[in-house]
Amino acid sequence: MTKRNENKTEREPNRDDPDFPGLDDEEDHSLFGALEPTSSHFLARLRGYFLTGLIIVGPVAITIYVVWWFINLVDGFVRPLIPDAYLPDSFLPFNIPGVGLVFGIISLMLIGALAANLFGRTIVSYGVILLDRMPVVRGVYRLLKQIFTTVFAKQGTSFKRVGLIEFPRRGLFVIVFVSGDPPGEIKEKLDDDELMTVFMPNAPNPTTGFVMFMPAKDVILLDMAIDDGVKLVISAGLVAPKQNKLKQLAEEAKSKQAKRENALPKKPPAEEETAA
Repeated sequence: MTKRNENKTEREPNRDDPDFPGLDDEEDHSLFGALEPTSSHFLARLRGYFLTGLIIVGPVAITIYVVWWFINLVDGFVRPLIPDAYLPDSFLPFNIPGVGLVFGIISLMLIGALAANLFGRTIVSYGVILLDRMPVVRGVYRLLKQIFTTVFAKQGTSFKRVGLIEFPRRGLFVIVFVSGDPPGEIKEKLDDDELMTVFMPNAPNPTTGFVMFMPAKDVILLDMAIDDGVKLVISAGLVAPKQNKLKQLAEEAKSKQAKRENALPKKPPAEEETAA
């Protein structure tokens, strides 16, 4: 009996092994089985079914509500500007939502096409000059213009990579987003060519955090996607990339840290005794 059990145990695959068959399928379909009640009690099963249905229906219902709210919001602003002759309500017995959104998108395309030629650029430049001469309005306009230019620029000015830094002490790591090189003045004042601009977000609100200029050797770059890093911060570590990928990233980070520590110059024993 003992030999049979030992042979059976050896033949059974390890579920922690990344090559275990069906592991990805279980992760993808964990939504339906995560809340499956282990008890056979009738009320416990009803509770598990209710929570599973809530997890499935909740995000879908909230997404539909947000989209519907946005469509009605745009319609409320754009529809009064459209002549009644062009509205479908004038010749249809029912209301069609989203007409204002469609007209708004078409209007933005026309404005963008107009601003692409010389005549449109001249009008836009005169409008910008007019806004810059208004004391209060110019500050708001410059701030919003900078935000929209940063978010929607064709030449990517968003975060470049996801990384790790040691914070608030050695041995503890936090997620950071690499923005790029620091401004020239900061680089000149600090007199360091190998500086990197990173943003350390606060969980679970990634819109707040700290902008830091630190040596590039102190930043451990990861192969994690920007979206995965944002999800990891927002969910306070609950929603992470695939477990296999996460283990690989952790091993790479540890190996890079070990190489960095080995590259540091070590004091000879004689100097250590003298210092003591």
